[in-house]
Amino acid sequence: MPSAPARGLACLPLHRALPSVVSSVRVLSPACVGFNHRSRLSANIQRRSIHNSERMAISSSDRRTNTLAELPAVDPTTQPPSSEPKSAPLSVLPLAMILRSLLTTVVSSSPFLLPPSLRIMSLLANTQNPILNPDKNPLLRFFLKKTFYAQFCAGEKPAEVQATVARLKNIGFSGVILGYAKEVVLTEDQAKAVAAVDQGKETAADIANEIDPWALGTLETVTLAEPGDYVALKFTGAGRLALYQLSQNSEPSPYLYKSIDAICALAQQRGVRLLFDAEQDALQDGIDNWTMTFARKYNTSPETATVYGTYQTYKKKTPAVISRHLAEAKEGGFSLGVKLVRGAYLNSDPRHCFWESQEGTDACFNSIAAGVLTRQWGPMIEGKGEFPDAHVVLATHNVESVRRARAICDAGGAKSGVAFAQLQGMADEVSCELVEAGNANRASDLPVFKYLVWGSTGECMKYLLRRANENKDAVGRTRSGRDAMWAELVRRCKATFSLA
Repeated sequence: MPSAPARGLACLPLHRALPSVVSSVRVLSPACVGFNHRSRLSANIQRRSIHNSERMAISSSDRRTNTLAELPAVDPTTQPPSSEPKSAPLSVLPLAMILRSLLTTVVSSSPFLLPPSLRIMSLLANTQNPILNPDKNPLLRFFLKKTFYAQFCAGEKPAEVQATVARLKNIGFSGVILGYAKEVVLTEDQAKAVAAVDQGKETAADIANEIDPWALGTLETVTLAEPGDYVALKFTGAGRLALYQLSQNSEPSPYLYKSIDAICALAQQRGVRLLFDAEQDALQDGIDNWTMTFARKYNTSPETATVYGTYQTYKKKTPAVISRHLAEAKEGGFSLGVKLVRGAYLNSDPRHCFWESQEGTDACFNSIAAGVLTRQWGPMIEGKGEFPDAHVVLATHNVESVRRARAICDAGGAKSGVAFAQLQGMADEVSCELVEAGNANRASDLPVFKYLVWGSTGECMKYLLRRANENKDAVGRTRSGRDAMWAELVRRCKATFSLA
C-alpha cells in the first residue's frame, strides 16, 4: 500500500504532482529543512552532517602538514593508519545482520556455490515467466525477501523503508543513500538497437508508461529520505526515450527535463542530496552532460552541493573527465559534487575502457580522492589556479582507500565536504570501523552512509544481480568480509559462555 503522499501522486500527472509533494514538505520546521544550518542538526537524529565535517575541515586546514598540501596523490605521508581497531567494530550489528552477511559471503566466496547462484539470479532478474517472478510467486518472494533482499534492500513499502533507515541510524550511521530500484540494464546488442532506432520523439505513451512512473517513484524516494541524506538517481529507469537520448548524447526531451528538474527542486528544498548514478559506457557521456546541466542550476552555494556526478575510476578517461568538470565548475562559479567509485559495469563495458590492472584502478581512485579532499591539483586531476568548491562522497569497500582518506582528514588536510559510503550488506567491517573511529575521535568527524534501494522484490532483482556480480569480481574482499563475520560470530559465542 503506497504512502499517503504516493497515493496523491499516483492520481496526478507530474506537473500537478510536484506541487502536492512540495506542499507536503513545507510544513517541516526549519530545523528539518535546513540541513546546512549547523546549529539545527542535533543528536536527536543521531547523525553528523557532511557540512559539519566540512566546517571542521576548513577550520583545521591551516594545521595540515605541508606534505599533505603539496602531494595530494598517493604518497608515504598519506598511508593509512597501520593499527587495527582495538575493539570489535562489528559488535554494533544485530545478530540477524551478522548471520545474513555470513550466509551471503560464504556463497559469494565459494567457487562451487557462486556460479550456479549467479545463473539463478540472472534468470530471476530477466524472466518473463510468472512462476519465476518474485512479485507473482509468493513462496519465492518470501524466501528472497528473508535472505538476499533483507541483506541489501530497504523495503517494499514506505513504512518498511523508514524502519530500516531508523535501524541503521540507531547503529551509528550518519544516514543513508536511498535509491529507487527501477532500472534498465542493456546487453551490447540492446544498446546498439536503442541507438539505431529513432526514438527521440517524446510521445504521450512515453510519458504515461515510463517517465511518469519513474519520476513519481523518485519523488517519493526524496520524500522518504531525511534532510542530510542522499538519493541515488538512475536515468535508465526513465525508459526507452531516456536511453535513446543518453546513447545519442542529446539533451533530455522537454517533459523528461521538467521531471528531472522537479526532482532536483524538491531535493534542494528538503535538504536532500542527489547522486546521479554512473551507468554503462554507451550512456555515460550523456549522463555526464545531464549531470553538469543540473549542477550548474542547483549547486550555487559553495557550502554544499545538491547534485553529485558519479566518477568510475576503473575507466582510463575518468581523470580527464573530472578535470574538465572541475574547470567548468570553476568557470561557472558552482560547486562540483563528486561521488567516487571504482565501477560496477566490468562485465558489460568494453575491456579497452579500463585500466590494465587493479593497481591502476586503485591508484586512480586514491589520487583523485586525495586531490579533491585537499583541493589540490595533481597528476590525476590537472588544472590551474585556485581549486573550485567541491564536495565528495567516497563510495568504496576498499579498506586501504578508506584509511588513506581518513589519514588526510585526521591530519586536518581535508578542505572539501566528505562522506564515506558503502553498500548495505557489503563491507560492513569497513563501515563499522569508520563508525567506531568517529565515535572514538569526535575531533575528526567521519560521516558514514549506507547505500540501499527500495522497491518490490521483483524490481530489486537486477540490483541484487549486480551486487552478486561485484562479489564475483572481488573474491578477495568477499573472503575478508566472510572471515570478519565469522570472527565476530565466534567472539559473541565466546562472550556468551564467558570464554572471551
